[in-house]
Amino acid sequence: MHLHQGKQNSLLVSLVSSGNVLLSGCRKQTTPAEPVYPISTNGEMFPWAQLRLPQSIQPLSYELTLNPDLDKMTFTGTTVITMTVRHDTKRIVLHSANLNITKATFKLGDGKATDVTVLEYKPRQQIAVKFSEELKAGQQCVLTLNYSANLSHTYDGFYNSSYSDKDGNKRVLAATQFEPLSARKAFPCFDEPSFKATFQIKISRKPDYMTLSNMPKVLSELILLGLQLDEFEKTSVKMSTYLVAFVVANFTPISKNVSETLVSVYSVPEKKEHTEYALDTACKLLEFYNSFFEIVYPLKKLDLVAIPDFLAGAMENWGLITFRETSLLVGKQSSLLEKQVVASVIAHELAHQWFGNLVTMSWWNDLWLNEGFATYMQYISNMLCKHPQSQLVGNLFLDVRFRALEKDALNSSHAVSTEVNTPEQVEEMFDSVSYEKGASILLMLNASLPGDQQFRKGIIQYLNQFSGLNTDTDNLWNSLTQLLFCSQVDVSTQHQNVSEMMSSWTSQKGFPLVTVDRKGDQVTLTQEHFLLTSDNATHTSSLWHIPVTYINDTCSLAPDCKQVFTLKTKSETLKVPQSIKWLKLNHGNTGFYIVHYGDDGWAALIDALINNVNVLTPEDRASLIHNMFALSRLGRVSFRQVLSLLNYMTNETETPPVTEALLQLNNIYRLLDKRQETDFVSRMKVRILSYFGSLMRNQTWDEEISVSKQELRSALLETACNLNVDSCIRQAKALFKKYVESNGTAHIPGDLQRVVFTVAAQSEESWSTLLEKYSKVSYDAEKRKIVEPFHCVHRILKEGLQGNIIQTQELPLVINTVSSSFSGYLFAWDFIQENWNQLIEKFPVGSFSIQKIIKSTTSQFSTQAHLNQVQGFFSSLKERGSQMRSVQEALETIRLNQRWMDRNLPSFNEWL
Repeated sequence: MHLHQGKQNSLLVSLVSSGNVLLSGCRKQTTPAEPVYPISTNGEMFPWAQLRLPQSIQPLSYELTLNPDLDKMTFTGTTVITMTVRHDTKRIVLHSANLNITKATFKLGDGKATDVTVLEYKPRQQIAVKFSEELKAGQQCVLTLNYSANLSHTYDGFYNSSYSDKDGNKRVLAATQFEPLSARKAFPCFDEPSFKATFQIKISRKPDYMTLSNMPKVLSELILLGLQLDEFEKTSVKMSTYLVAFVVANFTPISKNVSETLVSVYSVPEKKEHTEYALDTACKLLEFYNSFFEIVYPLKKLDLVAIPDFLAGAMENWGLITFRETSLLVGKQSSLLEKQVVASVIAHELAHQWFGNLVTMSWWNDLWLNEGFATYMQYISNMLCKHPQSQLVGNLFLDVRFRALEKDALNSSHAVSTEVNTPEQVEEMFDSVSYEKGASILLMLNASLPGDQQFRKGIIQYLNQFSGLNTDTDNLWNSLTQLLFCSQVDVSTQHQNVSEMMSSWTSQKGFPLVTVDRKGDQVTLTQEHFLLTSDNATHTSSLWHIPVTYINDTCSLAPDCKQVFTLKTKSETLKVPQSIKWLKLNHGNTGFYIVHYGDDGWAALIDALINNVNVLTPEDRASLIHNMFALSRLGRVSFRQVLSLLNYMTNETETPPVTEALLQLNNIYRLLDKRQETDFVSRMKVRILSYFGSLMRNQTWDEEISVSKQELRSALLETACNLNVDSCIRQAKALFKKYVESNGTAHIPGDLQRVVFTVAAQSEESWSTLLEKYSKVSYDAEKRKIVEPFHCVHRILKEGLQGNIIQTQELPLVINTVSSSFSGYLFAWDFIQENWNQLIEKFPVGSFSIQKIIKSTTSQFSTQAHLNQVQGFFSSLKERGSQMRSVQEALETIRLNQRWMDRNLPSFNEWL
């Protein structure tokens, strides 16, 4: 999952913190500082002064009764929490946000329930009950809380949503999104991952609605006012609060039994026909994971629910996985590319049922234990399941590793496992470091271990050892190290201490640059921090244990060609035969590092590719392209050297190298375009077409069966039409005309829809037609492709904010698309400045959506004037976002763009 949180008054928290510091400074050094307790809403002192809850109370079980009113958009609830006292204490502190608690009773052991006063400290979303006498360790107690609240109008907590049915009638529903910090918005609870408990849930509803929760329904009875009360089984597993879920709607399911689990896919009735692929995929993946992990999914049912208005891609609630409709529903005419999106998201969320649900990180600093593993498994499972789109999965995984390297090269990046405290910091952990870098280092570890099953055996042991518990990163590495030492593998090998090796990848930010210096048969490998913004302290202190893989010209394609050398110190030397012409490090790009071969090493590799493009695998060719562009950005190679490598591209036809080269060249093209460097823009266009023009002309506009060719075609034709290549524009317009005249019955291949709609959106008439189509199309993937080209009109941004025609969940996508065009990027930047307060009401500060919006609107600036603007705007926000890591990334990226332009523009005439 990616998103959501509750807000807090960080100014007040900082005042309390500074108060602690001041008090401490006023006392003698021998006297510990007294905590400064905040004041509750009723004026009494609140008995807790920290963001994290005390460990003195452990919840055992929750009984929740919820009564939503979808007419008034309100709900009432009763929460009964049975707890055990772990340490003597005079207080119970838990979370509650935006809940009006109307009554509270407390019962100790077998005693009588008595009324108690509940104190609330809103800035930290905490409530507390104080006692005059200590609760003793080992005692059990019960806290019962009655409350009322409004259904949330954002995308977190217990929120309302709506959609139009086939007759145009508005239908209302309510759903939940609790990760990371929003269970407290639906019921009072100990809302931290380590407070696992069981849950029994009851929900009332009107007879024409249905309800879903984590467990199967056991009872439905008629109650007052003609309502039904649905009761669900008590959870058979202990769960963290963020995994609790419930839905009140009128959805339709299709179901199938797999391995004693009832798997169901739910959607609005009109889209039932789009659920079959998801059900088939979920069933196959459930069987795969049961076998792969050797631990059977523990619940009786697994529901996958398509929510019409849902911000994240999906959420792994145990037994009730919720999805955006575009992440779950595909039509019969969907392309394999569209099906792969659905298969990947399902694979990710099902992997969470083991990594995250069964074994859960203790705190959000180790979110990667959930998300890194789920991201890794979404690719590995789909490749091992041998779907028709398996080759595409490998290409996608390679691409996300490249993109993760780019983010982690910034000084504003963070360690995979890093300290987090405030809600904003928790939200910011949902980023490419936790997801894609986490997955990348797991791939690297797997590739470096002896045998093809060692890693799998290690994670099975880890899951069994910590089943039902909470863990941290050290637990994982220690578990894997223990397995390898106990196995039959030679423990003297350099691979065995997983903990020692992998801690260097999770405890510090960034990754290494490995420089190759070859003299005869001696190859010296030197590592340093690959850091785009220089930081001398980091440069000198960072060392990684790098499992360097390498191949050479005598053996470069077969899997057993790969050799491994572990680089643990700043510099080490290995021997190779003197007759070898070239070395290629990081075989298949399975390692999370970049390689610089020096002038001679690069020259040898470039000559080899020009003579025979197939001397390296497509993955290794893409790796060279990515690394060369990265080194250019670092300033280690000139742009002339980049172009020298790309000269071989006229013979390139494989998807990974072509798409990587296009992405990198398009990034530079857009930077030049937005600086209005007209002459250089036209020269870049000529250069791009000299590399890929022939390949572009060879693409067809009919249905394409090969998924890899679909991906290649999509990238080539989008670039061609973006560069206004006449033949591309003509074909796209003709396909759109045919589509409109047939009233949508003439199908545009799924991989071509975006390019066709983008070209169509350039004319006012076609733009209006597209907007009309958007409101009528029921198929969600097509809807998204229609909305993506809306980059020429400012009002589409307002539409996305209001959510009337274009759903607000799509606003980050719309802003990204508007920002990509020359005519739209300044509009988009003005829009977020004018509407910032509304944006952070819709999307929490620090959330993935806000990260995406900031990156979209600022990443293509490259002038001092724009840097000053961006810095001025964000610094003015104070607690409304000025401290976000994504702001530091934006400023750093603009400075790097500026630096690259200053270094390279003077020589562009000569090079291009």
